[in-house]
Amino acid sequence: MAFMDESGEIAARSVQDYIDETPYWADGTVAPSSPMTAMQWRIWFLASAGKFFEGMVVFMTGVALPLIVQEFKLGAMEKGTVSAATLFGILIGATALGGLADHYGRKKMFIVEMVLFVSCLVALVFSPNFPFLVTFLFGMGLALGCDYPTAHMVISESIPSSDRGRLVLSAFAFQAVGALAGTAIGFLILYKAPEISAWRYMYGAAIIPAVLVVVGRFYIPDSSHWLVSKGRIKEAEDALHRLLHREPHYPKIIRIAPPAENGNASAGENGKGSYADLFKGKCLRATILASVPWFLQDLGTYGIGIFTPTILGSVIGAKAVHARNVADLIQNDILAAKGAAFIDVLLLVGIIAAVLMADKVGRIKLQVAGFLGCAAGLFLASMSMTVAADSSMSMSLLFSGFMLFSFMTNMGPNAITYLLAGEVFPTNIRGKGAGFAASFAKIGAVTTAFFFPFLLKGFGAGTILIFLVGCSVLGAIITWRFRIETSGVNLEDL
Repeated sequence: MAFMDESGEIAARSVQDYIDETPYWADGTVAPSSPMTAMQWRIWFLASAGKFFEGMVVFMTGVALPLIVQEFKLGAMEKGTVSAATLFGILIGATALGGLADHYGRKKMFIVEMVLFVSCLVALVFSPNFPFLVTFLFGMGLALGCDYPTAHMVISESIPSSDRGRLVLSAFAFQAVGALAGTAIGFLILYKAPEISAWRYMYGAAIIPAVLVVVGRFYIPDSSHWLVSKGRIKEAEDALHRLLHREPHYPKIIRIAPPAENGNASAGENGKGSYADLFKGKCLRATILASVPWFLQDLGTYGIGIFTPTILGSVIGAKAVHARNVADLIQNDILAAKGAAFIDVLLLVGIIAAVLMADKVGRIKLQVAGFLGCAAGLFLASMSMTVAADSSMSMSLLFSGFMLFSFMTNMGPNAITYLLAGEVFPTNIRGKGAGFAASFAKIGAVTTAFFFPFLLKGFGAGTILIFLVGCSVLGAIITWRFRIETSGVNLEDL
């Protein structure tokens, strides 16, 4: 059932044509579906692991922070620095390291980033003082930043176009799984080891799983899309054979057309591309769509995510704010962690909704609806600040608002901005474009994480929440104005 040209030879086709093709069984009958190969699932799993670790370490910081502050006797400035260090590393790493995937290849950077993550994670556990602590948190952020574009590309460039949204977002869902796991692990460790140094055990829990992921990433093929963009056709064919290996074996023969023949203009430029290209012609629209809404949603997602235990603590009771001793501090941290874990469950429910709807409803509609839902949730939470802090109405409004926000952000902008950033750019600058978008977004995350303690003290949670309502509405407007729908569209056509 191979495709033939006019001379009767096997026709050369593009990489995505092979990946999108429905396989035929040995007897010549069409398979009932287009099953993923074992290698495609392995790539998906290893990419999902990176998002899991990001959610785990970033949201675990919310539980670990009170203990870190107590151990190192940190003031407001140092506290903000600890909260922002990993996010600042993501900001730098997404562009500085993620863009290198366009030059050195997806697989190489996929391995390098996880080696860096494990190294900094181990060092973090043994941090002797504040400067070392911040340095290693920043180093982990560099690795996680690189993972933003790289993980997306290793998935999206290896799976069928019809499944791209579902599988990229299901991998991204592991950020929510990691957030829930990080908060839950923090709670369990505090419960079993109620001591100041418990934060070290929290981060240490991720070391062995991360090492296993490093090993697994050595045993996958590089992206055939990227190899073709570099003119390495034979290597691309070999990599595609490994990617599509299945029983019964299909396709038996792979001939990849050179870029000039398959119409991939971006790849036809011998893989050349610079960051300046992101701001030229049609790419400018893609850059705005990928970057600005992501920035606006990160203002809320990371600020609310990291400081949910703090905000809940201030509502749950005065002890969370005025702990009399270490026992009070740990007990209040446990109470806040339990409340945060309950809310974080909605992050997972939201991303499941996005997985189910992204390819059916469309990226743009989900992102707009999600932004408007976030605005509604944050507005509800802000209303809790207008009634007595210890009343049942205050607690109900706060929990309802945060739960709605958590669901809608992962159903919409937190998931879809990540998906779009890896789809709307051509192959030769896809790493740079997705990396730039992630870095620009993390400016919002870092700003919120660093200044949140000061703003919370100076203006109060109610004012901050109203500001974030406006950011969510603006995100919906910009998404619709610069919309590019990518659902089901061949990456090479994009």
